[in-house]
Amino acid sequence: MGVRVNKYIASSGYCSRREADKLVMDGCVMVDGIIAQNGTIVEDESVVTVNGKQISPEEKKIYIALHKPLGITCTTDRRDPSNIIDFLNMDDRIFPIGRLDKNSSGLILLTNDGDIVNKLLRSENGHEKVYNVRVDHKIAPGFKEKMEGGVVILRRKTLPCKVEITGTHTFDITLKQGLNRQIRRMCDALGYRVTKLRRIRFVNIELGDMKPGDWRYLTKQEIDGLKSANQPD
Repeated sequence: MGVRVNKYIASSGYCSRREADKLVMDGCVMVDGIIAQNGTIVEDESVVTVNGKQISPEEKKIYIALHKPLGITCTTDRRDPSNIIDFLNMDDRIFPIGRLDKNSSGLILLTNDGDIVNKLLRSENGHEKVYNVRVDHKIAPGFKEKMEGGVVILRRKTLPCKVEITGTHTFDITLKQGLNRQIRRMCDALGYRVTKLRRIRFVNIELGDMKPGDWRYLTKQEIDGLKSANQPD
């Protein structure tokens, strides 16, 4: 029956489905010698090339949890000397699920499964992400309620979240949103500067006792949990 070209590219591990859509729009993808369009169907015997290189679906799916250290950038662009791919030094073509700021640390997932990346990054799925945060001065009364109720950043109000105060300068925050530098911007809007930010959970995957720079393969149970999180209610 065949599959849509963007899904085929994602299943090859070349990139996520969203990035595949852009490659198609830019005219970089050919199916059987013809420039692909959005919705082009790839059959079993089809030859698919991206930027002139033939690709095919990968049989082995790789899912990795990394404790990203400070200073590493969540990019696959190897022109960036701090890119996460060279840091891992793996032969397999993998890419990160989402991002962590260069100045943030903690859990980041990497995979060659472009389909799951596309699903996990869809904001409407509302997947939970949990962070440890330290700010530059003592947390005042009312901070928790203001953060949980939503803060105006980037000309919009953030969605409700959960905050647990863990110390005079520290708190844990659970988000179901992923705006650019969201936690730092939320704190800044309330008069605080984030001095430390570490992600400790993404959906069902925990950072646990992994040290900065440590990585491991996800267990089958963890992978199944990620996939089930994408299923409709």
